[in-house]
Amino acid sequence: MFEKLANIFRIPDLRKRIFFTLALLFVYRLGGHLPTPGVKWEQLEHFFDTQRGSFLGFVDLFSGGQLRRMTIFALGIMPYITASIILQLLTVVYEPLAKLQKEGELGRKKITQWTRYITVILSAIQSFGIAIGLEKSGGDFVTNPGPGFILMAMLTLTTGSVFIMWLGEQITERGVGNGMSLLIFAGIVVGLPRGVEDLIEKAKNATWGAMTFPLMVGLIIFMLAVVAFIVYVERSERRLPVQYAKRVVGRKVMGGQSTHLPLRVNAGGVMPVIFASSILTLPQTIGYGLRTNRYFGDMIRWLGWGEPLYTFLYAVGIIFFAYFYVSIVFNPSEVADNMRKYGGFIPGIRPGRRTADYINEVLTRITLVGALYLIIISFIPEWMIAGIHLNHLYGPIGRFFEAFPTWFTNGLGVNFYFGGTSLLIVVGVAMDTVTQIEAQLIMRHYDGFSPRSGRVRGRRIW
Repeated sequence: MFEKLANIFRIPDLRKRIFFTLALLFVYRLGGHLPTPGVKWEQLEHFFDTQRGSFLGFVDLFSGGQLRRMTIFALGIMPYITASIILQLLTVVYEPLAKLQKEGELGRKKITQWTRYITVILSAIQSFGIAIGLEKSGGDFVTNPGPGFILMAMLTLTTGSVFIMWLGEQITERGVGNGMSLLIFAGIVVGLPRGVEDLIEKAKNATWGAMTFPLMVGLIIFMLAVVAFIVYVERSERRLPVQYAKRVVGRKVMGGQSTHLPLRVNAGGVMPVIFASSILTLPQTIGYGLRTNRYFGDMIRWLGWGEPLYTFLYAVGIIFFAYFYVSIVFNPSEVADNMRKYGGFIPGIRPGRRTADYINEVLTRITLVGALYLIIISFIPEWMIAGIHLNHLYGPIGRFFEAFPTWFTNGLGVNFYFGGTSLLIVVGVAMDTVTQIEAQLIMRHYDGFSPRSGRVRGRRIW
């Protein structure tokens, strides 16, 4: 294994890409220690310590602790992701934009340019909401409240978000892996030591009484089981058998081989989760300062993290974006036409339209399985940290759930850095990055990290 790791640094181009990626990640983490002017970050950090188990604590997890200190990178990469979602949705419903996307590299560059403009607008809106929320929160978080602070906060946070967008694009183009995903990865991983420290403190203080030690052991086993489950599903796929007919070209007989068409169970990876969470984060970030408003207060509270409405919309959003993302990256009609063009067919299925319908039918079923898997994994941290607030429902239904134990409705208060959405992102990004590095090694006639012919172990058949 050490020899295979050493091979990475024997390739000048790959070594340069890795060092470039690490350097930009270092710049990203360095900016995470520069506070926004005019903010009393000590009081704000103390406030976040009291908000563990709330929506703010959950968002702070993905920002790598930057939101609690209100650094210049406090908005993170979410405005760019939200802008990308908006344009991808418009691509489906707005025909001129769909035609632009099909124009090749020139069209993609134009869409990327529009994504940057929308990112600036969304960053300005979110930073304005944060500035207003800090001024009106009553927590004495601002040194000199007023229009000057609002403008300075908007300028600082918007510039920081645009700079993060530039870092991600540079990593994607000149580094290793997907830049945006690696920035989210870095923000989550930096919180792991804090999570370990929190678990150690709970064990020392016997936070859960006599059951502290058994619960700690069970929690660690549960975390390992979640890791194994994520890796298993991420490597799972449905393989459709494909037979290519024999063709005589001159004196040669071509084709006749049997192969398969792999369909990933979770083709969208972590993107449906990120898309759904970013969409729900936007109204909460903008409306956080309006949570006591007589008109919008109830709506903001209903969309609070852990509330039944938020949980329902989150699940629906994950299912929607799972299908939406698959429809973008995989076209059954195009695959069926290519198979027919080269003499391929699925045994028992007629080539052409019938093959496309069959592939679409199989893809629909396994995408639903992948979406349900994402929902289960995504809700684990919510239930561990904040519980299921079914007792907040109106009428007799809410009173019925009030009789349930507090750990069910209010959670265990665990900072679940090692599971759920965060672990899904960490595992997914790590696997994709390792796969890209290994592809670079194999392309240059080096062995990969796995013992099977120098290639990453194939995905399991679902």
